[in-house]
Amino acid sequence: MNFEKLLLAFMCLLFITNTQAQQKITGNKKGDLTVLWGWNRGWYSNSDIHFKGDNYDFTLSDVVAKDRQTKFDPAIYFHPHWITIPQTNFRIEYFHKENYSMSLGVDHMKYVVQQNQNVAITGSIEDSDTPYDGDYNNETINIEDGFLRFEHSDGLNYINFEYRRFDNLVKYKNWNLNIAEGLGTGFLLPRTNATLFNNKRHDEFHLAGYGFNAVVALNLSYKRFFIQSELKGGFFNMPDIRTTEHKSDRASQHFSFTQLNFLVGYSFNLNKD
Repeated sequence: MNFEKLLLAFMCLLFITNTQAQQKITGNKKGDLTVLWGWNRGWYSNSDIHFKGDNYDFTLSDVVAKDRQTKFDPAIYFHPHWITIPQTNFRIEYFHKENYSMSLGVDHMKYVVQQNQNVAITGSIEDSDTPYDGDYNNETINIEDGFLRFEHSDGLNYINFEYRRFDNLVKYKNWNLNIAEGLGTGFLLPRTNATLFNNKRHDEFHLAGYGFNAVVALNLSYKRFFIQSELKGGFFNMPDIRTTEHKSDRASQHFSFTQLNFLVGYSFNLNKD
């Protein structure tokens, strides 16, 4: 996937819908509070990942990573105890005036570096008691068990604030088809699953960085109930990732992302009718 072309087309779509849409009143009113829940699929650009500790300092270049959505099973997707195992989205949205909303959301995405890929390595590894000790200068290494496993698989956990504009496309009785465009920013609180040279993983939530995004959404509502599909894209910068149980072990990376979301929701008005 060509992320640069995709993101350029994405931003053009934002501009076109924002400049051409007539600001018709949607099904939402000032004072409406909406609650949304859904699921996502994600795509990531290749990334350079820098690893640093007491006895190593190296960078892996152009690393491939994918998401990991859980196979659909109602017992997992809708069970209160397991509901956060899939890649999920939760958002609370408030319409402070007609057609405009402010929202706070948690995008529970998963980022999994693909095992057994060959990448370039530059830097040094010393006294690791493994076959990987040595100095490297753009040499090839295989990401294999024993060397590295690197996943934000307990979630990238993008906690974000968004500002969106809604416009009505079609209105028929109690049905409304709306389009929304918005911008957002937030921080990343991953629980990273990383094993490096067979060291134990850190396995706790850690504030690792920040992100920003743009979003386009289609919203079909009937009275207070609605379904919504979203195309979201942006950039994550993670300068402080905890990797192993050793406090000095850190990683850093940055990459762009594209996300496709499907959500269901309900809205109610905080103001008296």
